[in-house]
Amino acid sequence: MINIFQAIILGSLQGITELFPISSLGHSVVLPKLLGWNINQNDSYFLTFLVAIHTATAIVLFLFFWKDWLKIIQGFLRSLSRREIRDDDKDAKMAWLLIVATVPAGILGILFQDTLKNLFAAPAIVSIVLILNGLMLLLGDYLQRKVHQIPAKLTWGKGIFVGAMQCLALIPGFSRTGSTMTGGLIAGLDHEDAARFSFLLATPIIAGATLVKLPDIASINLPISLVGAFFAGLCAFLSVKFLTKYFETQKLWPFGIYCVIVGVILSLVFH
Repeated sequence: MINIFQAIILGSLQGITELFPISSLGHSVVLPKLLGWNINQNDSYFLTFLVAIHTATAIVLFLFFWKDWLKIIQGFLRSLSRREIRDDDKDAKMAWLLIVATVPAGILGILFQDTLKNLFAAPAIVSIVLILNGLMLLLGDYLQRKVHQIPAKLTWGKGIFVGAMQCLALIPGFSRTGSTMTGGLIAGLDHEDAARFSFLLATPIIAGATLVKLPDIASINLPISLVGAFFAGLCAFLSVKFLTKYFETQKLWPFGIYCVIVGVILSLVFH
């Protein structure tokens, strides 16, 4: 079981690391082991708690981008009434791009949820994946700088590619923000557009996980979950406010270096 102190720490950690491209799941797997907490991370309770605090992050992201989401929802409804997606209707196109990009990770998450759950008690593996996540971020920055001199537009093919990259985040240690932003950079987007699409993409995938786990969420300790969710939401708000400004001009490489260094240290610790 998780106590209030642990819920505060895990909630705060998730709120920060979900949006920073350093893997919230990876940190949530490693931290309890480092601190010696007596938590059974293979238990469905632990995964359900993580989904619950992720839900708070999704709600904060939805509220932060509510003006964008209002336009996107209106565009989606227009496309349904017209039975077409017009080239000049960017909001309708964005709605369907988000749907298309969400499908791959949604399907794989459902099919392999039992297999992936075993990684929540495997910090040694997660440490290696953190290193790979860092290398992925460095690669994304390099390719965007060297290959794509002129920022590209988000197309259907590129949206599918970013969605496929999001599948990596099912593995603890790979960051959802990092994988989708790297996908966007490889596809030719600049850092600001890649970050915006990544943050918008977080809401449907987390909402889907919440719906799947809704019966389990209702059965776990409500006060503990609410405490964790509150701190996750608070830290997520601060994170997205900072990162939307940061990625207007800054790059992924500092986070890549962080992941490589932390991953190497943790690999030695859990060897």
